[in-house]
Amino acid sequence: MLVNLTEVLKEGRKRGVAVPAINTPNLESIIAAISEAEKQNIPLILSHAELHESVISINLIGPVMLLFAKKAKVPVCVHFDHGESYESCKKAIDLGFTGVMIDASALPYEENIKVTRKVVEYAHKHNVSVEAELGSLPNRESGGVVEGDPTLLYTDPKLVPDFVKRSGCDALAIAFGTAHGIYKAKPVLSIDIIKKVRAVSDVFLVMHGGSGLSTEDYQNVVKAGIDKINYYTYMSYDGYAAAKAQIDKEPTGFFHDISAVATKAQQNKLSEMFELFKR
Repeated sequence: MLVNLTEVLKEGRKRGVAVPAINTPNLESIIAAISEAEKQNIPLILSHAELHESVISINLIGPVMLLFAKKAKVPVCVHFDHGESYESCKKAIDLGFTGVMIDASALPYEENIKVTRKVVEYAHKHNVSVEAELGSLPNRESGGVVEGDPTLLYTDPKLVPDFVKRSGCDALAIAFGTAHGIYKAKPVLSIDIIKKVRAVSDVFLVMHGGSGLSTEDYQNVVKAGIDKINYYTYMSYDGYAAAKAQIDKEPTGFFHDISAVATKAQQNKLSEMFELFKR
C-alpha cells in the first residue's frame, strides 16, 4: 500500500516502531526490504538517495520501487533521500514519490529554511511529505572522525520549533553523534539532544548514519523518540559477502544464483535490524 511519509510515520508511532528507511538501488534490496517488512508486519520506507544516481537512475529504479510499494501488504512510502536541490526533489515528486528529503543543512540557517520551504510548498500541493535536516553529519569518507569539537555539528534543540514552523517540514533529521557509512572511530551519541528536541517539538524525528551502532544504541535512540531510521551499508555488505561466497564456491554458474543468495542475505540482516527498531 503506497502512502506518504507522514502517513507511514504516523503508522510507525501507532505500532510502536521507528520506521526503517532502506536505500534500494537495485531489485534485490527492494525485494529484501518488502519481504521482511511484510513478514514482521511493520511499515516501511523505500529510499533512493541522490548519491545513488551514479549506480542507477531514479528514472529506472523509481517506477520499480513504486510498483512494489503499491502491491505491498504493509504501508510503504517511496522516498527521495538527501535531495541536493529543489529541482531534484521536484523530479522525484513528479515521478510519483510520496516523500522527499531536501538536505540544505550545509547552508546558513536562514537559507536552509528558505530552500526547505520552497520544496515544502511544491510537495504539499501533491500530497507529498518533506524531510529536512538541521545540524550536520560527517560523511562516509570521514567515518565519524571529526576535526575539532564534534558538538559544533549537533542540532541545537532550541532552533527546532522555529525551523519546523517556518520551513513547514513534516520530518526532521537531527545530528546527535552518528555519521554516514562505516565508522573509523566508535561514535559517541548524545541521547539528550533527542530528548531535548522531543520536549520542544512533536515533529517526526529521523536518524541518519545508523550502520555500526550497538544494540543498546538503537534501543536508546528509539526509546528517546526517533521515528525513522535510515539503514543501508551493512545490509549491502552482507549481500556482497554472500554473493562473493557463492562465486568462490562455484566459479562458473548463473547470475541469478548470485542474485538469490544476495537477496536472502540482505533480508536476513534486515530481519535482525527491524527487531531493534521496535519500542
